[in-house]
Amino acid sequence: MSALDIDALVATFRARLAEADDPDALEALRRDYLGKKSPIKLALKGLRAVSAEDRPKVAQAIQAAQKQVEDELTAAREAVEARALAKRLDAEWMDLTMPGLATPRGARHPLTVVEDRVMAVMRQLGFALQDGPEVEHPYYNFDALNIPEHHPARDMQDTFWVDGGYVLRTHTTSVQARLLESRPALPVRVVSMGRVYRNEAVDATHTAMFHQFEGIWVDRGLTFAHLKGTLAFIARALYGDRPIRFKPKFYPYTEPSVGVDIQCGACAGAGRVDGHGCEACHGAGWVTILGSGMIHPKVFLEFGYDPAEVSGIAFGLGTTRMASQWAGVEKARKLYEQDLRVHQTLHRGAR
Repeated sequence: MSALDIDALVATFRARLAEADDPDALEALRRDYLGKKSPIKLALKGLRAVSAEDRPKVAQAIQAAQKQVEDELTAAREAVEARALAKRLDAEWMDLTMPGLATPRGARHPLTVVEDRVMAVMRQLGFALQDGPEVEHPYYNFDALNIPEHHPARDMQDTFWVDGGYVLRTHTTSVQARLLESRPALPVRVVSMGRVYRNEAVDATHTAMFHQFEGIWVDRGLTFAHLKGTLAFIARALYGDRPIRFKPKFYPYTEPSVGVDIQCGACAGAGRVDGHGCEACHGAGWVTILGSGMIHPKVFLEFGYDPAEVSGIAFGLGTTRMASQWAGVEKARKLYEQDLRVHQTLHRGAR
Protein backbone atom coordinates (compact mmCIF):
# COMPACT_ATOMS: atom_id res chain seq x y z
CA MET A 1 0.00 0.00 0.00
CA SER A 2 1.45 3.34 -1.08
CA ALA A 3 1.44 6.57 0.86
CA LEU A 4 -1.30 7.84 -1.44
CA ASP A 5 -3.46 4.80 -0.67
CA ILE A 6 -2.94 5.30 3.09
CA ASP A 7 -3.85 8.99 2.91
CA ALA A 8 -6.97 8.15 0.89
CA LEU A 9 -7.93 5.47 3.43
CA VAL A 10 -7.61 7.91 6.36
CA ALA A 11 -9.56 10.56 4.44
CA THR A 12 -12.40 8.11 3.73
CA PHE A 13 -12.39 7.04 7.39
CA ARG A 14 -12.68 10.63 8.57
CA ALA A 15 -15.54 11.33 6.18
CA ARG A 16 -17.49 8.40 7.57
CA LEU A 17 -16.49 9.28 11.13
CA ALA A 18 -18.03 12.74 10.73
CA GLU A 19 -21.40 11.12 10.04
CA ALA A 20 -21.22 8.53 12.83
CA ASP A 21 -23.25 9.81 15.80
CA ASP A 22 -24.14 6.68 17.74
CA PRO A 23 -22.29 3.68 19.22
CA ASP A 24 -23.48 1.28 16.50
CA ALA A 25 -22.04 3.43 13.70
CA LEU A 26 -18.73 3.73 15.53
CA GLU A 27 -18.57 -0.03 16.02
CA ALA A 28 -19.15 -0.52 12.28
CA LEU A 29 -16.27 1.86 11.54
CA ARG A 30 -14.02 -0.01 13.94
CA ARG A 31 -14.72 -3.29 12.17
CA ASP A 32 -14.22 -1.75 8.72
CA TYR A 33 -10.92 -0.03 9.51
CA LEU A 34 -9.41 -2.06 12.37
CA GLY A 35 -10.95 -5.51 11.94
CA LYS A 36 -9.11 -8.62 10.83
CA LYS A 37 -10.12 -8.11 7.20
CA SER A 38 -9.75 -4.31 7.17
CA PRO A 39 -7.39 -2.64 4.63
CA ILE A 40 -4.98 -1.72 7.40
CA LYS A 41 -4.68 -5.26 8.74
CA LEU A 42 -4.33 -6.66 5.23
CA ALA A 43 -1.64 -4.06 4.43
CA LEU A 44 0.32 -5.12 7.53
CA LYS A 45 0.11 -8.76 6.48
CA GLY A 46 1.28 -7.82 2.97
CA LEU A 47 4.46 -6.10 4.14
CA ARG A 48 6.48 -9.20 3.23
CA ALA A 49 5.74 -8.44 -0.42
CA VAL A 50 7.28 -4.97 -0.08
CA SER A 51 10.97 -4.66 -0.89
CA ALA A 52 13.29 -4.75 2.07
CA GLU A 53 14.41 -1.25 1.30
CA ASP A 54 10.89 0.28 1.40
CA ARG A 55 9.41 -2.00 4.06
CA PRO A 56 10.29 0.10 7.16
CA LYS A 57 8.91 3.28 5.65
CA VAL A 58 5.67 1.62 4.48
CA ALA A 59 5.22 -0.17 7.80
CA GLN A 60 5.68 3.08 9.68
CA ALA A 61 3.06 4.81 7.53
CA ILE A 62 0.55 1.98 7.99
CA GLN A 63 1.07 1.93 11.77
CA ALA A 64 0.69 5.70 11.93
CA ALA A 65 -2.59 5.44 10.02
CA GLN A 66 -3.77 2.66 12.35
CA LYS A 67 -2.98 4.79 15.41
CA GLN A 68 -4.81 7.77 13.91
CA VAL A 69 -7.88 5.63 13.29
CA GLU A 70 -7.74 4.17 16.83
CA ASP A 71 -7.23 7.57 18.50
CA GLU A 72 -9.98 9.27 16.49
CA LEU A 73 -12.40 6.38 17.13
CA THR A 74 -11.68 6.58 20.85
CA ALA A 75 -12.23 10.34 20.90
CA ALA A 76 -15.45 9.98 18.87
CA ARG A 77 -16.74 7.24 21.20
CA GLU A 78 -16.07 9.40 24.27
CA ALA A 79 -17.86 12.33 22.64
CA VAL A 80 -20.90 10.20 21.78
CA GLU A 81 -21.01 8.79 25.33
CA ALA A 82 -20.71 12.29 26.80
CA ARG A 83 -23.60 13.55 24.65
CA ALA A 84 -25.73 10.54 25.63
CA LEU A 85 -24.97 11.11 29.32
CA ALA A 86 -25.77 14.82 29.06
CA LYS A 87 -29.08 14.00 27.35
CA ARG A 88 -29.94 11.44 30.05
CA LEU A 89 -29.03 13.79 32.88
CA ASP A 90 -31.14 16.50 31.31
CA ALA A 91 -34.11 14.14 31.02
CA GLU A 92 -33.72 12.79 34.56
CA TRP A 93 -32.83 16.04 36.26
CA MET A 94 -34.67 16.83 39.44
CA ASP A 95 -34.44 19.56 42.02
CA LEU A 96 -33.16 17.75 45.11
CA THR A 97 -34.14 20.71 47.27
CA MET A 98 -37.84 20.04 46.55
CA PRO A 99 -39.83 17.97 49.08
CA GLY A 100 -39.92 14.28 48.19
CA LEU A 101 -43.01 12.21 47.41
CA ALA A 102 -42.89 9.25 49.77
CA THR A 103 -44.68 6.10 48.69
CA PRO A 104 -47.10 4.94 51.41
CA ARG A 105 -45.92 1.72 53.02
CA GLY A 106 -48.78 -0.43 54.30
CA ALA A 107 -51.58 0.86 56.50
CA ARG A 108 -52.57 0.93 60.13
CA HIS A 109 -54.57 -2.03 61.37
CA PRO A 110 -58.34 -1.39 61.47
CA LEU A 111 -58.43 -2.00 65.22
CA THR A 112 -55.75 0.63 65.74
CA VAL A 113 -57.78 3.08 63.66
CA VAL A 114 -60.87 2.35 65.76
CA GLU A 115 -58.98 2.67 69.06
CA ASP A 116 -57.60 6.04 67.97
CA ARG A 117 -61.08 7.25 67.02
CA VAL A 118 -62.54 6.14 70.35
CA MET A 119 -59.62 7.66 72.27
CA ALA A 120 -60.15 10.98 70.49
CA VAL A 121 -63.79 10.98 71.68
CA MET A 122 -62.83 10.09 75.25
CA ARG A 123 -60.25 12.88 75.42
CA GLN A 124 -63.08 15.33 74.73
CA LEU A 125 -64.61 14.16 78.03
CA GLY A 126 -61.33 14.47 79.94
CA PHE A 127 -60.37 10.77 80.06
CA ALA A 128 -56.72 9.65 80.18
CA LEU A 129 -55.26 6.33 78.98
CA GLN A 130 -54.05 3.72 81.49
CA ASP A 131 -52.25 0.49 80.58
CA GLY A 132 -52.02 -2.86 82.38
CA PRO A 133 -50.74 -6.45 82.05
CA GLU A 134 -52.38 -9.07 79.82
CA VAL A 135 -51.21 -11.92 82.09
CA GLU A 136 -53.13 -11.00 85.21
CA HIS A 137 -53.54 -12.11 88.81
CA PRO A 138 -57.01 -13.60 89.45
CA TYR A 139 -57.55 -11.08 92.25
CA TYR A 140 -57.61 -8.12 89.86
CA ASN A 141 -59.40 -10.02 87.11
CA PHE A 142 -62.11 -11.56 89.34
CA ASP A 143 -62.10 -11.24 93.13
CA ALA A 144 -61.66 -7.46 93.36
CA LEU A 145 -64.47 -7.02 90.84
CA ASN A 146 -67.14 -8.89 92.86
CA ILE A 147 -66.51 -12.17 91.04
CA PRO A 148 -65.39 -14.54 93.83
CA GLU A 149 -64.33 -18.13 93.26
CA HIS A 150 -67.19 -20.39 92.06
CA HIS A 151 -69.19 -17.32 90.95
CA PRO A 152 -71.21 -18.16 87.79
CA ALA A 153 -69.63 -15.20 85.99
CA ARG A 154 -66.29 -17.05 85.99
CA ASP A 155 -67.90 -19.84 83.97
CA MET A 156 -69.32 -17.24 81.57
CA GLN A 157 -65.81 -16.05 80.75
CA ASP A 158 -64.20 -19.51 80.21
CA THR A 159 -60.77 -18.38 81.34
CA PHE A 160 -57.35 -19.35 79.95
CA TRP A 161 -55.12 -20.22 82.91
CA VAL A 162 -51.31 -20.10 82.76
CA ASP A 163 -48.46 -21.30 85.00
CA GLY A 164 -48.29 -19.84 88.48
CA GLY A 165 -52.05 -19.52 88.92
CA TYR A 166 -52.28 -16.48 86.62
CA VAL A 167 -54.87 -15.92 83.91
CA LEU A 168 -54.97 -14.25 80.54
CA ARG A 169 -57.17 -11.28 81.37
CA THR A 170 -60.77 -11.72 80.31
CA HIS A 171 -61.50 -7.99 80.28
CA THR A 172 -59.57 -4.74 80.59
CA THR A 173 -61.56 -3.97 83.76
CA SER A 174 -58.59 -5.48 85.61
CA VAL A 175 -56.63 -2.33 84.74
CA GLN A 176 -59.25 -0.23 86.49
CA ALA A 177 -59.13 -2.50 89.55
CA ARG A 178 -55.39 -1.85 89.82
CA LEU A 179 -56.01 1.87 89.47
CA LEU A 180 -58.68 1.98 92.21
CA GLU A 181 -56.31 0.07 94.51
CA SER A 182 -53.89 3.00 94.29
CA ARG A 183 -56.62 5.40 95.58
CA PRO A 184 -56.03 8.28 93.11
CA ALA A 185 -57.43 11.72 93.83
CA LEU A 186 -60.99 12.40 92.64
CA PRO A 187 -62.32 12.80 90.03
CA VAL A 188 -60.99 9.74 88.21
CA ARG A 189 -61.52 9.56 84.43
CA VAL A 190 -59.49 6.72 82.97
CA VAL A 191 -59.78 4.41 79.96
CA SER A 192 -57.85 1.23 79.14
CA MET A 193 -57.68 -0.80 75.96
CA GLY A 194 -56.04 -3.87 74.50
CA ARG A 195 -56.30 -7.60 73.95
CA VAL A 196 -58.47 -9.85 76.13
CA TYR A 197 -58.88 -13.63 76.03
CA ARG A 198 -61.82 -15.99 76.49
CA ASN A 199 -62.18 -19.66 75.61
CA GLU A 200 -65.08 -18.90 73.26
CA ALA A 201 -66.44 -20.89 70.35
CA VAL A 202 -65.35 -18.96 67.27
CA ASP A 203 -68.23 -17.67 65.16
CA ALA A 204 -69.08 -14.55 63.15
CA THR A 205 -69.01 -12.25 66.19
CA HIS A 206 -66.77 -14.14 68.66
CA THR A 207 -63.08 -15.02 68.71
CA ALA A 208 -60.88 -16.47 71.47
CA MET A 209 -58.82 -13.26 71.44
CA PHE A 210 -60.42 -9.89 70.83
CA HIS A 211 -60.03 -6.24 71.79
CA GLN A 212 -61.83 -4.14 74.38
CA PHE A 213 -61.88 -0.48 75.34
CA GLU A 214 -63.09 0.30 78.88
CA GLY A 215 -63.42 3.35 81.06
CA ILE A 216 -64.40 4.45 84.54
CA TRP A 217 -65.47 7.78 85.92
CA VAL A 218 -65.40 8.03 89.72
CA ASP A 219 -66.48 11.13 91.63
CA ARG A 220 -68.98 12.41 94.13
CA GLY A 221 -72.58 12.80 93.01
CA LEU A 222 -72.54 10.76 89.79
CA THR A 223 -75.91 9.23 88.88
CA PHE A 224 -77.42 6.93 86.27
CA ALA A 225 -78.24 10.05 84.24
CA HIS A 226 -74.50 10.76 83.92
CA LEU A 227 -74.04 7.19 82.68
CA LYS A 228 -76.71 7.40 79.97
CA GLY A 229 -75.59 10.83 78.84
CA THR A 230 -71.97 9.69 78.56
CA LEU A 231 -72.90 6.55 76.63
CA ALA A 232 -75.19 8.44 74.24
CA PHE A 233 -72.43 10.99 73.56
CA ILE A 234 -69.88 8.24 72.85
CA ALA A 235 -72.23 6.28 70.57
CA ARG A 236 -73.27 9.32 68.54
CA ALA A 237 -69.71 10.66 68.31
CA LEU A 238 -68.58 7.33 66.88
CA TYR A 239 -71.58 6.32 64.77
CA GLY A 240 -73.31 9.57 63.90
CA ASP A 241 -77.06 9.33 63.48
CA ARG A 242 -77.26 5.54 63.38
CA PRO A 243 -80.11 4.42 65.70
CA ILE A 244 -79.12 3.29 69.21
CA ARG A 245 -81.04 1.64 72.04
CA PHE A 246 -80.48 0.86 75.74
CA LYS A 247 -81.30 -2.49 77.32
CA PRO A 248 -80.82 -4.02 80.79
CA LYS A 249 -77.72 -6.16 81.32
CA PHE A 250 -75.94 -7.99 84.13
CA TYR A 251 -72.33 -7.46 85.16
CA PRO A 252 -70.99 -8.51 88.58
CA TYR A 253 -69.05 -5.28 89.05
CA THR A 254 -71.84 -2.82 88.16
CA GLU A 255 -75.36 -2.31 89.51
CA PRO A 256 -77.58 -1.32 87.77
CA SER A 257 -76.13 -2.37 84.42
CA VAL A 258 -77.11 -1.39 80.89
CA GLY A 259 -76.09 -2.26 77.33
CA VAL A 260 -76.06 -0.06 74.26
CA ASP A 261 -76.95 -1.46 70.84
CA ILE A 262 -76.53 0.16 67.45
CA GLN A 263 -78.36 -0.69 64.28
CA CYS A 264 -76.35 -3.31 62.38
CA GLY A 265 -74.26 -1.75 59.63
CA ALA A 266 -73.98 -4.98 57.62
CA CYS A 267 -77.75 -5.36 57.10
CA ALA A 268 -78.95 -1.80 57.96
CA GLY A 269 -81.19 -3.24 60.68
CA ALA A 270 -83.03 -5.63 58.34
CA GLY A 271 -81.53 -8.76 59.91
CA ARG A 272 -80.93 -10.28 56.45
CA VAL A 273 -78.28 -9.94 53.76
CA ASP A 274 -78.92 -11.21 50.21
CA GLY A 275 -81.93 -13.17 51.39
CA HIS A 276 -80.07 -14.87 54.26
CA GLY A 277 -79.88 -14.14 57.96
CA CYS A 278 -77.20 -11.54 58.73
CA GLU A 279 -74.22 -13.16 60.45
CA ALA A 280 -72.99 -9.87 61.93
CA CYS A 281 -76.08 -9.47 64.15
CA HIS A 282 -77.44 -13.04 64.06
CA GLY A 283 -80.55 -11.70 62.35
CA ALA A 284 -81.46 -9.30 65.17
CA GLY A 285 -80.74 -6.11 63.25
CA TRP A 286 -78.86 -4.74 66.27
CA VAL A 287 -75.30 -5.17 67.57
CA THR A 288 -74.22 -4.55 71.16
CA ILE A 289 -71.25 -2.16 71.28
CA LEU A 290 -71.30 -1.03 74.91
CA GLY A 291 -71.71 -2.71 78.26
CA SER A 292 -71.90 -0.42 81.26
CA GLY A 293 -73.34 0.35 84.65
CA MET A 294 -72.90 2.12 87.97
CA ILE A 295 -69.84 0.73 89.79
CA HIS A 296 -71.01 -1.85 92.35
CA PRO A 297 -70.79 -0.77 96.03
CA LYS A 298 -68.85 -3.96 96.84
CA VAL A 299 -66.09 -2.89 94.43
CA PHE A 300 -65.80 0.46 96.20
CA LEU A 301 -65.70 -1.24 99.60
CA GLU A 302 -62.96 -3.60 98.36
CA PHE A 303 -60.68 -0.64 97.70
CA GLY A 304 -61.58 1.40 100.77
CA TYR A 305 -64.06 3.86 99.26
CA ASP A 306 -67.31 4.77 100.99
CA PRO A 307 -70.13 4.05 98.47
CA ALA A 308 -72.36 6.47 100.38
CA GLU A 309 -70.02 9.33 99.42
CA VAL A 310 -68.45 8.17 96.13
CA SER A 311 -70.16 6.82 93.02
CA GLY A 312 -68.92 5.93 89.57
CA ILE A 313 -69.78 4.76 86.10
CA ALA A 314 -68.01 2.02 84.16
CA PHE A 315 -68.36 1.13 80.49
CA GLY A 316 -66.70 -1.14 77.96
CA LEU A 317 -66.71 -1.10 74.17
CA GLY A 318 -66.04 -4.12 71.98
CA THR A 319 -63.58 -2.51 69.55
CA THR A 320 -63.36 -5.74 67.52
CA ARG A 321 -67.09 -5.59 66.80
CA MET A 322 -66.88 -1.86 66.20
CA ALA A 323 -64.13 -2.31 63.60
CA SER A 324 -66.08 -5.05 61.84
CA GLN A 325 -69.21 -2.86 61.80
CA TRP A 326 -67.31 0.15 60.44
CA ALA A 327 -65.66 -2.00 57.78
CA GLY A 328 -69.01 -3.60 56.90
CA VAL A 329 -67.85 -7.22 57.33
CA GLU A 330 -70.08 -9.93 58.78
CA LYS A 331 -67.31 -12.05 60.35
CA ALA A 332 -65.20 -10.40 63.06
CA ARG A 333 -62.33 -12.85 62.51
CA LYS A 334 -61.68 -11.27 59.10
CA LEU A 335 -60.08 -8.39 61.00
CA TYR A 336 -57.34 -10.77 62.12
CA GLU A 337 -56.77 -12.43 58.73
CA GLN A 338 -54.98 -9.45 57.10
CA ASP A 339 -57.54 -9.16 54.31
CA LEU A 340 -56.46 -5.97 52.52
CA ARG A 341 -60.00 -5.40 51.20
CA VAL A 342 -61.24 -5.00 54.78
CA HIS A 343 -58.41 -2.61 55.64
CA GLN A 344 -58.99 -0.46 52.56
CA THR A 345 -62.72 -0.22 53.26
CA LEU A 346 -62.12 1.03 56.78
CA HIS A 347 -59.45 3.53 55.72
CA ARG A 348 -61.85 5.03 53.18
CA GLY A 349 -64.01 5.98 56.15
CA ALA A 350 -66.76 3.36 55.82
CA ARG A 351 -69.21 3.45 58.68
